[in-house]
Amino acid sequence: MDKLLDVENLRVTFQTESGPFTAVDDLSFAIAPGECVALVGESGSGKSVTAMSILDLTAFNGGTIPSGHIRFQRRDGAGIDLANAPDRDLRSVRGDEIAMIFQEPMTSLNPVFTVGEQIAEVIRAHRAVSHAEAAREAIELIKRVRIPEPERRFGQFPHELSGGMRQRIVIAMALACSPRLLIADEPTTALDVTIQAQILHLVRTLSRENGMAMLFITHDMGVVAEIADRVVVMRHGRKVEENAVKPLFATPREDYTKLLLASVPRLGAMTGHDGPRRFGFEGESQQPAARERKPLLEVRDLVTRFPVRKGMLQRHVANVHAVDEVSFSIGTGETLSLVGESGCGKSTTGRSVLRLVQPRSGSVTLEGTDLLALDHSALREKRRDMQIIFQDPYAALDPRLTAFEQVAEPLVIHGLDSGSSLRDRVVALVKRVGLTEDQLDRYPHEFSGGQRQRLCIARALSLSPKLIVADEAVSALDVSIQAQVVNLLIELQEELGLSYLFISHDMAVVERMSHRVAVMYMGRIVEIGPRAAVFGDPRHPYTRMLLSAVPTPDPERRRTSAPPATQLPSPIFPVGHAAPRPVYETVGPDHLVLAS
Repeated sequence: MDKLLDVENLRVTFQTESGPFTAVDDLSFAIAPGECVALVGESGSGKSVTAMSILDLTAFNGGTIPSGHIRFQRRDGAGIDLANAPDRDLRSVRGDEIAMIFQEPMTSLNPVFTVGEQIAEVIRAHRAVSHAEAAREAIELIKRVRIPEPERRFGQFPHELSGGMRQRIVIAMALACSPRLLIADEPTTALDVTIQAQILHLVRTLSRENGMAMLFITHDMGVVAEIADRVVVMRHGRKVEENAVKPLFATPREDYTKLLLASVPRLGAMTGHDGPRRFGFEGESQQPAARERKPLLEVRDLVTRFPVRKGMLQRHVANVHAVDEVSFSIGTGETLSLVGESGCGKSTTGRSVLRLVQPRSGSVTLEGTDLLALDHSALREKRRDMQIIFQDPYAALDPRLTAFEQVAEPLVIHGLDSGSSLRDRVVALVKRVGLTEDQLDRYPHEFSGGQRQRLCIARALSLSPKLIVADEAVSALDVSIQAQVVNLLIELQEELGLSYLFISHDMAVVERMSHRVAVMYMGRIVEIGPRAAVFGDPRHPYTRMLLSAVPTPDPERRRTSAPPATQLPSPIFPVGHAAPRPVYETVGPDHLVLAS
């Protein structure tokens, strides 16, 4: 087949204080028109550097390409070597013929412009259209990536959207000019399973219709099985193995590829087990000992609203019903997972519990203490017992502080450690999450996305809290590190009696981690119960739809039909609107379903 992109003997280096560092070494692969090549490997293996090198974006971070070629065939049939092209030619290619979806949507969007204007700007930069025509096309693109109320979203700023919605905006920007090659760097990381299935189907359809090729970078092997034609496995900047997707999954040749595939969480692997299960312990048959459940956190009738204001006088005209009469409890040493589509209120529920967002009404009780009644100083003291791991690790870390200062900061603030013992404690923490002591002097931008998330996990563990709200805590991690972190969280729970409110869209990881599961839809819990009951016998139609959308890490079972086109209704209601109180039916022991 003709080669649309041909990467030959690519080498990318960065200058560091200790000398040149080779991030990509002698890498070669090719992509044909309409083909999807998946680039997989652990965090820090050079996947993202490879992707950015294609558009010469590594130069902005101090990277150089001392050797190798990146040949690309343009729309007019002319060839260009992107590794040695002048800036003028690169600017005409970027965003038009080659588009890129970056890993972290918040850093890809300009916070001072509306999301609609940012999509329209891409269209105007490469095509001779009016502002009005660009705006119409931008609204249509927002609609195509399944964001509700596209006209209203067009005028919103990035901070007003959920993480999943921001990622869909970035995808809309990348697709704006119908590129010949789409480079997707973890494009579905922040998306829930239903939207992920729709986005994968969308880009696959566009690929067939327009002959668009894809370089798909991901750590989700289920997504690889769903979308890829060929797979390139990377480790330490070098290619380990390359093969068509079916033989690679069926008969991987290299030990490293076998390790990656063995680390993939598979939905259904926990059948027959009641509690969480570490990776590598599937063969154990003994059930966890039954124990009395001692409540640690009690949430009752939690309501959180966000005002919608309009006009010059900023009149309060409506409310976003983000969390609507949510009730649940978490026992000591227990994990309750909160799942649902992006925008359903999962993250807002977690932040409301910690009072990072102020609830309107309800009660949140931690060990008998009403958190909503505490003043500022008492709440600060109580926060030693409850920590959060945020969804976006780059935004959660201070770019001016080193890794050591980030992890040590909670200990210093609360006066728990100092001097050499402080460093010893920080070193022990980072080692437990898979980092090394010599990385402690680096700044956040010097880490990969997965490494930054591990830093955030180490920081959350530093105060030895009783409750951790993990908001997509492992979504940015590759499968092998994800398995290690899930094992770590389970081990810490067993050793220290930690409790987790585990917010995630990865249903296979949720199945692995959870004692109990709560499914949210439109700000309300629609089903809650033991993990085995919710996954093994889902009663609510929405729960069944979520489970059916999970990609299977098996190319032989690739989904051929389009997933159901779901779209969340608007959560905005006029001031004074009161929804009927939720009524739940008991369908099994501790298993409740919202009555329709």
